[in-house]
Amino acid sequence: MSVARPSATIRYTAMRLSIFIGCFLVAAVAVHFGLAPAGARDSYVVWVILLALVLSAPLSYVLLRKQRDEMSAQIAPKIERVKERLEENRTREDHVAP
Repeated sequence: MSVARPSATIRYTAMRLSIFIGCFLVAAVAVHFGLAPAGARDSYVVWVILLALVLSAPLSYVLLRKQRDEMSAQIAPKIERVKERLEENRTREDHVAP
């Protein structure tokens, strides 16, 4: 019995979300202890979210290259099929007499 692997898109998204959550926690701790500047008054959470986004984006880009390539390889054939269908439909419409 083989265990089905989740799709590459789900794996990539889950890993990207994990990196963001980790960066969010690190940013929250850094802001709480004064290692990073705090937002003004009520903007604490928004500031920490923005800081986590800025930290997680380059990390995800570097660390998830393999998963991003797998996702691209999985999605590319589907996109090609959709393009082919669209082209077939477009050429059919061109052949219809007015």
